[in-house]
Order: sequence, then structure tokens, then C-alpha cells
Amino acid sequence: MGKHRVSHPYIPNSVPEVQKQMMQEIGITHIEELYCDIPGELRFKGEMNMPEPLVSEWQLVRHMEQILSKNQTAKEALSFLGAGCYRHYVPAICDEIAGRAEFLTAYAGEPYEDHGRFQALFEYQSMMAELLDMDVVNVPTYDWCQAASTALRMAGRITNRTEVLVAGNTNPQRLLAIGNYCHPAMKVHPVEYNRETGRLDIQGLKGKLTDNVAAVYLENPNYFGVIESDGAAIAGIAHENGSLFVVGSDPISLGILAPPSHYGADIACGDIQSLGIHMNFGGGVAGFVATQDTEEYVAEFPFRLFGIARTEVEGEWGFGDVYYDRTSFAKRELGKEFVGTAAALWGITAGVYLALMGPKGMQEIGRAIMQNSYYAASNLSEIQGVSIRNTGSPFFREFVANFDESGLTVARVNMALREKGIWGGKDISREFPELGQSALFCVTEMHTREDIWILCDALREIIASGKATVEGEATANRIAMAEEKARGNGKGERQ
Repeated sequence: MGKHRVSHPYIPNSVPEVQKQMMQEIGITHIEELYCDIPGELRFKGEMNMPEPLVSEWQLVRHMEQILSKNQTAKEALSFLGAGCYRHYVPAICDEIAGRAEFLTAYAGEPYEDHGRFQALFEYQSMMAELLDMDVVNVPTYDWCQAASTALRMAGRITNRTEVLVAGNTNPQRLLAIGNYCHPAMKVHPVEYNRETGRLDIQGLKGKLTDNVAAVYLENPNYFGVIESDGAAIAGIAHENGSLFVVGSDPISLGILAPPSHYGADIACGDIQSLGIHMNFGGGVAGFVATQDTEEYVAEFPFRLFGIARTEVEGEWGFGDVYYDRTSFAKRELGKEFVGTAAALWGITAGVYLALMGPKGMQEIGRAIMQNSYYAASNLSEIQGVSIRNTGSPFFREFVANFDESGLTVARVNMALREKGIWGGKDISREFPELGQSALFCVTEMHTREDIWILCDALREIIASGKATVEGEATANRIAMAEEKARGNGKGERQ
């Protein structure tokens, strides 16, 4: 490269001569002088362990393709994984609209001038509000974890209380996120669930209620896919205690299930990933929070809310922020909660999906998902060594299958399924050891009867032969240990 040798082709201004000129301009002779305020003992002294730069664009492309080829997507394998991120069908129009230049920007769907984005998000909020039968819905935030956590922090500010009760059948990752987000302002206490029905234990809930409980949080359907049919009774218990009732719900289920507002929810929350958004390696998620239109609740929304108002031009309307002063954008460090980058683009995408589906379409897809999941559970229950838990409770999209009678661990079963090109249900034996060797299976409208037959035939063969390679079992154990380490002391959060 001659005297203009490039130190690294993807680090700006890395040509030595360019660096020298920049240092002369600011009056230094060495880059280290920029870090003189940082104590020496805190500085990294060695060489960074970085690969040699690939100067050729073709070399870089080839290198990246080799890395990416190690991935296997849900299109290449038959997947029954869910537990928070789901493979639903994404209509082509969703990608087409989301990719338009006025919406798709480098900053989270947040251009610095409006080309219809405010109206698109207002329409999304309006359709979500209709689906939830509530008045106010936020511009989407990061994910369900933040949406649920914020909903509980809102409840704490509204009630001026500092404790929340969370159902023990909540997604464990979400339970950990709620605990982290609410700390130290609020304490989070799990409530036991009934192991037979999979639903919240109402007597256990009553026993933990105090006059300092701001809210009771319940997911419906819950982590096991079970429909919490006692929602109205739980709402009554919470309200009698002066607590709010917060319900987490996946909107894809609301075409056939009553929205949380119909059984007493004060705040609803959840994730819109199921509404026309690809899984994107677990990143296609976006959280919503919804309430009725009262100042007491709206004032506590930390997120952006877009409304409609008349403009100075006769007959024209404008779209923009509602009650902007309540946000950290206006108050900065004085805000009740800080909210930065949002997932606004996914709100536009979900709005396209809802507009395309309409009420009838949402009902049809909800029915198809429920029928497919029941069909799968019924066929799995006929396999010797497999039993379906929580059979006394209705479920939606997901259900728990137990392998105790087969003598095999879920890890061994799943590794054997992987060898057949199938991703089995999520292993929940470490998250919920009281359920034995159990897996959470997810079935959506994307699964055909043939897909379910393939799964069942594979499981029969695996159980009959007790198949699992030594290497596969060792790999499964390493994965399970890594997951447990990542969760840290999360088990102690549940009783």
C-alpha cells in the first residue's frame, strides 16, 4: 500500500498520515494523549486480539458467508420452538411497506422530518386500541420485557406503592427483566401456580397480598400456553386490595380470546412480534402498553404517544406527540422513566398486518393456531412415553409435553430431533424442575398436519430406540449448563 498503508480498512481515518495531520490540528503528538485523564491502571496495555484485516471486498464477503452458513433458520428446519419469539406468516406487503424510504431509516424508524410516519403510527395505535378495547396505546418500545416492567412501574406511581406480585408461570426471562427494571424502586414477589392446571394459584395470591402491593401481573396465555380462565376473579381480588391488575397478552390471540380489558385489566402490555414481523434471530420484537384514556394513566406513560389534531389550515389534520412534557425527551433527567430508542418501525409493520387482516382475519388466524396446537397435542399424547401436562386447562399455540415415562431427558430428545432436521420444544426442565423432563412446544398457523406427523414419527423412533449420540448428549449438557450460568441466580426468583 506504499506510505499510505491502511492500518485497518474499516476503521475511519486509520491511514497514518491522516492521523498525524489530525493530531497536529488539535496539538498532540500521540493518540494516547487523548486518554490522559484515564488512570494508567485502567488502560489496556497489550495488543487487541483482532484478526488480520481482509482488504479485498471479495475476501470479506466470502469470510462472512462462511460464518453465516453455519446458521440454520426456521425455513431450513421444522421448528416447534416458541417461548417468546414465534414463527408466524409474514405477508409480503408487511416487508414492502416497512422497507419504504419514508419509514426505513438508520435510526429506529425515526427520521428527522415526517413523511407520513406519525399518521402510520397513529393508525397502528388506533387498530391496536380496537383489538385491545382500550383507548391509549404507545409507540412500540423495545420488547415485552420492557413493556411489562414499565407497566408495573406505572402502577407503582399511580398507587404510590412499592411492591408487585408476578405470576410464577410468567416467562422466566421476563420475570428476571421485571426484577432488574423495577429494582430498587419496587420489590417483585412471584406467586405460585397450580402444577396440575398450569394456572395461577388464587389462594397463593391472596396469601401474598398486602396494602403495599401496587399491582398483580399475569400473562394470558401464560408461559405454558395455558389460558388463565380466572382473570376476572383475579382482577376482583387485586382491585379489592386497592391494587391494579396488569395483564400481558400476545395480540395474535385476541381474535378468539377476550382482551384483558374485558376481565378487569387496568393496564395491558405485550409484544407485537406475531403481527407480521420476522423473528430476526430473536430481534424482531416490540412492546406495547395500553390503558384507558384517563389523565391519571396517560400522564404515567414514558413512551411517545401520537394523536390527531386540527391544523391551522381549514379541513386538514395533523399527527404528533400527545402530552409531550411527560416524557424524558422533554424533562431529561427529571423524567419518571428514561425512554430512548424505540421500535417504531415495527409499529408501522404491525399496523399494516392489522389493516390487512381485519377483525375476521384475526379471528380466522387465532382459530387456526388453536386448532393446530390442539391437533399436535392430541397426536403427541398418543406416543408411548409422552404425556401432555395441564390437560384440564385450555391452551393457545403452546403446550407442555413431558418425557419422564420415556426415560429420556429433553436434552437427549432434542439432540436426536436435530439430527433429523427438527427443532423440538424448548427444554424447560431447568427453569421449572418441578415439571420433570418437560418441553414447551409451539404450533402456529405455519404448521401443517404433515409437519406434526413428521414430529410424531420422529419421536416414536427416538423413544423406541433411546437414540442419542454420546457427542450429542455432551453438547446438550454444555448448552444447558451455559443457559443456567447465563441466568445466574434466576432460580431463586421463583418459589
